[in-house]
Amino acid sequence: MDPTTASGSGPDLQVDSARAHASWTHRVGRTHRPGLRARVTLTFAIGAFGLSALMAGITYFVARQTFLAERTSADQRQAFANAALVQNSLRSPVTRITQLIESVDTVPGSRSVLRTGNQWYATSISVGQSAIPAEERNLVLSGTPGSQLFTLSDAPHLVIGVPLPAVHAAYFEVFSLDELASTLRTLAVALAAAALVTTVAGAAVGRWASSRALRPLAGLTDAAVAIAGGRLDTRVDAADDADLEELAAAFNQMTANLQERIEREARFTSDVSHELRSPLTTLTATVSVLERHRGQMAPRAQSALDLLDGDLRRFTRMVDDLLEISRFDAGSAELSLDEVDPGELVRQAVAASGPVGDDGVRGPVSYPVEIGPGMEGLRLQVDKRRFERVVANLLENASFYAGGVTKVLVERWPLAGVPATSVRVIVEDHGPGIPDSERDQLFERFYRGKRAGQRESGQGTGLGLSLVAEHVRLHGGRVWSEDASGGGTRFIVELPLRPPSLTATKPYSIAEAAQ
Repeated sequence: MDPTTASGSGPDLQVDSARAHASWTHRVGRTHRPGLRARVTLTFAIGAFGLSALMAGITYFVARQTFLAERTSADQRQAFANAALVQNSLRSPVTRITQLIESVDTVPGSRSVLRTGNQWYATSISVGQSAIPAEERNLVLSGTPGSQLFTLSDAPHLVIGVPLPAVHAAYFEVFSLDELASTLRTLAVALAAAALVTTVAGAAVGRWASSRALRPLAGLTDAAVAIAGGRLDTRVDAADDADLEELAAAFNQMTANLQERIEREARFTSDVSHELRSPLTTLTATVSVLERHRGQMAPRAQSALDLLDGDLRRFTRMVDDLLEISRFDAGSAELSLDEVDPGELVRQAVAASGPVGDDGVRGPVSYPVEIGPGMEGLRLQVDKRRFERVVANLLENASFYAGGVTKVLVERWPLAGVPATSVRVIVEDHGPGIPDSERDQLFERFYRGKRAGQRESGQGTGLGLSLVAEHVRLHGGRVWSEDASGGGTRFIVELPLRPPSLTATKPYSIAEAAQ
């Protein structure tokens, strides 16, 4: 889904590296919160974990109590049956007690203990009088049946005691619960695995749900990027989706208001610039007449005429620049492309910026134009007038604010290894460098850094670099500044060998993005 573009509007605005670096630094300096999608996914995962953990805990508790109750009931029935058998056998005077308790100890994992005649008898050395908890012994010996869970040799056991008052004895049977404990451990592992799977499934569902819910924002995001790139006629389409119509209408109304305001300001700038052309033409003609009678003027009048001529030239340049910028703002700027040798074109642009002598002839520049390796046969599609203006503005900027140019370099990009996709023009100056706090403002209109507000003769208007950015943007390229290796500042213009074509496309559809 692509944005609609106005007739004659340029390609997406390229973000220069200085601004990108400053923005990246600003973002890195902040503490990031997780994104909305991540928060929704995490919420689903936590909810699924909490619910599954609760259900697993309840299931384990109920199962444990049920299994334990059933096992205790079964062991009690066995213990009471064995106790009755022991009681009947003790009534016989010839009964051998050791054989008796061994005969009733028939269930695997159970051990019998008998107290009779103040003597204790057991079927196992490890399970005897001392193994039975004292509370259980005292309770049964006092005549009350009882049962108790306890740990013996790090294993769970159940002891059931039955008093036998008719024969003055007490019968105890100890049952190992290892099998039940193993079953409960298996159940716990299974429930934990189920809880983990449920948590992962919850996170997956949360991810899917958040992606589904946020998908309509993709159309809005792409439309906003297009608007930020200068395509102010971009709109979004809700495609008859009742839930998105209000959002799309509000977004489109905001965009329309923004477009109207910018176009109104652009028309104002253009109208003012056009209105100033007539009096400027009159003033220029008047100054020309005064120049022809310069020899008849007093020295003070000649100085005043020089000041007037300098400011008039500066004012005329500013009006011309404003007219050019108004065409960019109105979207009426167009490219007239020619296929050229980039190195030769830069040489011509640099030569055209040389100093003008008293005879009106431009002299040579004091710095060479270096052509990087691999430039032979490389052709660049470019608007020659705009490209020469870019080079001239960079050279004038270095002359006005940075003590002059030290080097002009033309090179292919990438430098080697793969076919070139673009050409870079690099201009270095003598200046002290640009503070990081000002670097991302260089290409703003009327920005002249620390020299803003001064009225020196020959000073620029503050529109040169902004026009450089606009011309480069129109070609689908980018421009930025960085510190030069030997001191000063280097401005880098990168232009694609072939500018992207300008094609109109349909509106963004946030309803289609939601599908």
